[in-house]
Amino acid sequence: MTFDWNAHRFSGGVLALDLANTVIFRETPERSQDRFSDPAEVPRFAMAAANFRQGEWGDIQFRPPVSQPGIAALMKVREATNKLFRAAARGEGLRPRTLSAFLRLGSEIVCDEPDDQKLTLPQSSGKAGELSLTTAAFLSGVRLFEPSRLERIKICPNCHWLYFDGSRNRSRRWCDMRVCGNRAKARRHYDRNGRLAENSGV
Repeated sequence: MTFDWNAHRFSGGVLALDLANTVIFRETPERSQDRFSDPAEVPRFAMAAANFRQGEWGDIQFRPPVSQPGIAALMKVREATNKLFRAAARGEGLRPRTLSAFLRLGSEIVCDEPDDQKLTLPQSSGKAGELSLTTAAFLSGVRLFEPSRLERIKICPNCHWLYFDGSRNRSRRWCDMRVCGNRAKARRHYDRNGRLAENSGV
C-alpha cells in the first residue's frame, strides 16, 4: 500500500529532520510506525522531498538508494540523526558520542560520492542538479550544528516528530498546527466537556 507523502509529512522543516520523522511516535514504542518498512517508499519520499525542500536545497533531485546496502546506510543516517538532534531538542546539546557516530557515518557516505560531485551545505539558490538522498540528509543535519539553528529544534508533543521552529519568536508548539495542534485542541475540548458532564451528572 502506497503512502501519501504530502506537505504534513515534511513538517520537520529541513531534510534531515524529515528523514528522522519517517518513524512516527518514536517515544511510545507500542504505537511506533516506520514508513520505510516498505522499501518502495524510499524513492517516493525522495521525489516528494525534492519538491517540499526547494526552500532549503533549491532545484535539486535527490537520488534514492536502490541497493540493500544503500538503503541500510540511509537507515543508519536516519537513526543517528534522530538520536543526535532529539537529545539536542531536550537541551542536552550535541552529545560527544552521538555526534561522533553521526560524523563517522557521514564520512563513509560522502566518500562514496563521485569525485566530480561538488558538495555544499544546503542552499536555496543552488543550481539544478542531483545528489544522493543519504548525502543530502547528512549535509542538512550538519547545517543544524549552528547554535542559532540548533536551539530551534523541538519535539512535537503529539507525534514526537522533530521539527525546526522557524517562527520569529520561537513560539511554535507543534510540528503542524493543522494536524497535531488541532488534535491536541480536540482532546482538550473532549476532556473538558467530559469532566463537565461527569460533574453535572449527565
